[in-house]
Amino acid sequence: MYFPFLSLELPVTIAYSCLLIVVLLPYLWVAFAKAGRRADGTRIRYNNHAPRKQQASLEGMYARAVWAQDNAFEATPSFAAAVLVAIHAGVAADMVNGLAVAFVVLRVLHGVLYLGDKPALRSLSWVLGMAVVVGLFVMAITK
Repeated sequence: MYFPFLSLELPVTIAYSCLLIVVLLPYLWVAFAKAGRRADGTRIRYNNHAPRKQQASLEGMYARAVWAQDNAFEATPSFAAAVLVAIHAGVAADMVNGLAVAFVVLRVLHGVLYLGDKPALRSLSWVLGMAVVVGLFVMAITK
């Protein structure tokens, strides 16, 4: 019995691994938000009955962690589509892998800059990440 979906081309497994990282990245940011502390240093108890209400009440770095999570979720579909389209179009595996790694690095940097309240650098990392997505699509279109 032949299962073509199990015979992945080894060179693009880096890009597939990057897809997994990008899918999981929002949960890293929200875990940080859930470990929040008040201004006096006391721990904020996680409210599993109303997590969105609790997250909306967070301030400072912990609120920014929630915003980083939201933005990470927003960036995931376009990146996933770009990688899969580029692979399907036959873009060279080293190009897809390299750009996928660059995107992951930029998205991690984006979250760190969000937490650190560095809006200009955060926006730059967002723009560069979107340039990676556009680049993958352009390479697929021109292939």
